[in-house]
Amino acid sequence: MPPIAVPNEAPKKSLRIAIIGQSTFAAEVFKLLLKDGHQVVGVFTVLDKGNREDPLATIASQNGTPVFKYKSWRIKGKVIPEVFEEYKSVQAELNVLPFCTQFIPMEVILYPQYQSICYHPSILPRHRGASSINWTLMEGDSTCGLSIFWADDGLDTGPILLQKSFPCTIDDTVDTIYNKYLYPEGIKALAESVNMVANGTAPRIEQTEEGATYDPALFKPETHQIVWSKSGVELHNFIRGLDSSPGATTFIKPQTIDGVESDSDTNVEIKFFGSSLWEGEYEMEGDQILIPGLNKPAIIHEGGLLITANDGVKINIQRLKVNGKMINAQNFFKANENKIALELTEEEKQFVENAKNIWKAILRIEIDDNTDFFESGAGSMDVVRLVEEIKDVITVELQNEDIYMNTTFEDFYKMTILKFRGGSANQEIIYQGVELDVNKMKVKFPTQLFIDGEFVDADSGKCLTLVNPSDETVICKVQSASARDVDKAVKAAQKAFEEGEWSKISARERGQILFKLADLMEQHKEELATIESIDSGAVYTLALKTHVGMSIETWRYFAGWCDKIQGATVPINHARPNRNLTLTKKEPIGVCGLITPWNYPLMMLSWKMAACLAAGNTVVMKPAAVCPLTALKFAELCVRAGVPRGVVNIIPGSGTVTGQALSEHPLVRKLGFTGSTEVGRTIMKSCAESNMKKVSLELGGKSPLVIFEDCDMDKAVRNGMASVFFNKGENCIAAGRLFVEESIHDEFLRRVVQETTKINIGDPLNRGTAHGPQNHKAHMDKLIEFCERGVKEGAKLVYGGKRINRPGYFFEPTVFTNVTDDMWIAKEESFGPIMIISKFSSKNMDDVIRRANNTEYGLASGVFTKDVSRALQFAEKIDAGTVFINTYNKTDVAAPFGGFKQSGFGKDLGQEALNEYLKTKTVTIEY
Repeated sequence: MPPIAVPNEAPKKSLRIAIIGQSTFAAEVFKLLLKDGHQVVGVFTVLDKGNREDPLATIASQNGTPVFKYKSWRIKGKVIPEVFEEYKSVQAELNVLPFCTQFIPMEVILYPQYQSICYHPSILPRHRGASSINWTLMEGDSTCGLSIFWADDGLDTGPILLQKSFPCTIDDTVDTIYNKYLYPEGIKALAESVNMVANGTAPRIEQTEEGATYDPALFKPETHQIVWSKSGVELHNFIRGLDSSPGATTFIKPQTIDGVESDSDTNVEIKFFGSSLWEGEYEMEGDQILIPGLNKPAIIHEGGLLITANDGVKINIQRLKVNGKMINAQNFFKANENKIALELTEEEKQFVENAKNIWKAILRIEIDDNTDFFESGAGSMDVVRLVEEIKDVITVELQNEDIYMNTTFEDFYKMTILKFRGGSANQEIIYQGVELDVNKMKVKFPTQLFIDGEFVDADSGKCLTLVNPSDETVICKVQSASARDVDKAVKAAQKAFEEGEWSKISARERGQILFKLADLMEQHKEELATIESIDSGAVYTLALKTHVGMSIETWRYFAGWCDKIQGATVPINHARPNRNLTLTKKEPIGVCGLITPWNYPLMMLSWKMAACLAAGNTVVMKPAAVCPLTALKFAELCVRAGVPRGVVNIIPGSGTVTGQALSEHPLVRKLGFTGSTEVGRTIMKSCAESNMKKVSLELGGKSPLVIFEDCDMDKAVRNGMASVFFNKGENCIAAGRLFVEESIHDEFLRRVVQETTKINIGDPLNRGTAHGPQNHKAHMDKLIEFCERGVKEGAKLVYGGKRINRPGYFFEPTVFTNVTDDMWIAKEESFGPIMIISKFSSKNMDDVIRRANNTEYGLASGVFTKDVSRALQFAEKIDAGTVFINTYNKTDVAAPFGGFKQSGFGKDLGQEALNEYLKTKTVTIEY
């Protein structure tokens, strides 16, 4: 039977109409009928969903129309008398049923003078039933349409009043045909039909049974199970037909990137959404998903999940619902994802409030971040309304699928804001992480490796267990990188260096990104300092000022250097009669590996990486295994700052596995290391044997501090204590041995001990604490052994020397005196809060300098004296990379830092640090 339609004519008389149904569709019909001059005498709709009234009831109430809400119209197949009496009381001449989900008794259908007309979203008699739009697509129809029919006691079998048809393409979805045709045209068609009834021109064309189909509703699980033996086109039609709800369903065995978990008896339910026929002629590569019934594995790729049907036709799936959670198909193996909160501007915060009001108006309930749009009763038309109303408050184009993918309010507003921002610099970061309420704030940090711009699990599945040194509780577990993970990170860095945006942008643009990174670190400084404190034991106030504060200064300093790295012209002999021009270029080295220690986790990262990136390199960085959390939080900030993917890679892990693999990797062209001299030797050997990579080493120290009798005693005591006890003694330039002139030795010692007893030891987060716990248990045990050996050798233990009897790795600040040059504690580095005091005579300055230089270390040194000549002689003759005169620990981002002898070579900080990450190319031109 061909579709029929007649021109819409104005009604010759006004009808008394009862509308029976619900939804925004019905509300729009209500408004159009009033516009045409009809009188809606009653609205009969469903009960409220929670506090949410149906839109039809709302619009009716606003217009003063009586509203009746029924759970049901009948009991045991018979009309409920009181319901029927209420219905009759409105004295309707015609019932209009737009999208009515309740069963309406025939007594009601036939009661009005003109009986009842009903809307159906298909071309009857095809696709009778409740899921006709879905079946139109599932059957692959090339035509879709709608029917207005006279309701009877059959289901969608009554005589046809009006029909309209529209084209349906292979790319259409439930949303597209509904929004393009069935919704707007359906509303108009019902209004036209009422006018035809009023004018006496409404036909009653009996439905033919030829071509009739009755398709089952899709709420039963068996109706949306995928049969994988079907053709590719049939599979595409089936999946797109179930796109809005409930989703085409299958079950697979649990599996990881490595394959199916064969020992599991459970199944994983997966629903497929967003199907399209794949037109690419090439084979895709990626991780595989094994789906029972398919001959070939499905392939995960950047654009989704590519399925090859058994007839060879390929379809691409955009979204999956895995065990009830909607994800982008390409994220299938990224289980248990957590999304971090966005940093919102004031304008964005206002948008969130406006969006919340829109949701509240649509759903008629109070809205919080966890409110689910669809679980709160929203339907397809509510999606349309939400998309349109959001346009009025923010200039962003949303698609219906954006709502289906972000069903909670929090997910929705974050998605909308990110679309509004429109830049990769503001992408939302997804990771497995930990969120803690600590230090009167919430802190959140990742616990995965950061490779190629994403947080990912380690290849081996191994983890590092991190312990809070202040109370010995476990903070969390962090993924530990294998050699394969190192290889992935290095190759990502190499690709970023050779092909990525980092190599294409200008030096000035590179600097702007680093400035933005520094600004983000400034914004998050309290959070970074708190993480540093719980992870490494740093006193919070010191972490805020030094660990984090100097890190921020470092990034700003080197950001300023980005566009000031220059070569030179060099005068050379000419090749007469021609002339020559020689110039030098400073170029980045390439992929740089960085391995940093546990005493200043964020600051050591910044000292090395800021210079490395300013020079234009890419980096793979291994933080200390015992405290990698600020490095991982830093990785998150890199994404926020717009650092292109692959430029920064953070791979926590052990030194023997991760560190060794990084130092041996043939694609790493420079390695920067800070740590012990013993490990430094191993690193240097690996760098030489692998590919002769450039290396810089900042290693151990036994820095001497010489205090002459003419010093400012107050300053000498204050700085002498700081030279040892600063950062719990976990300080590479800590004064490992104090030489105090014999005439002031006893007074100096008395005052040091007196002040040491006043040091407030305790919780590093307490603002009054001056001395926190040692970084980890193995180090504390080493300090105990160090002190025991000192006592055994005959040094005098004046104060401390033992662990404090409380939870946590707390070690008393310790003072030894009467230490002679041959003692083990006079030669070896404690790297803890242990002051080693020896006497000397100022009458023999050369002797004390000889004693101070009698070590294989040469990192730092210090002298306190008012005699400028003496101070300068000391500075000239001492064999150390840094000399402090009448001060100590005074480092600055502009001052080069590094040691001599077995304290290593190469410089951090200052302009000289850039040379560690640059290579000089000489270019000669003859003209």
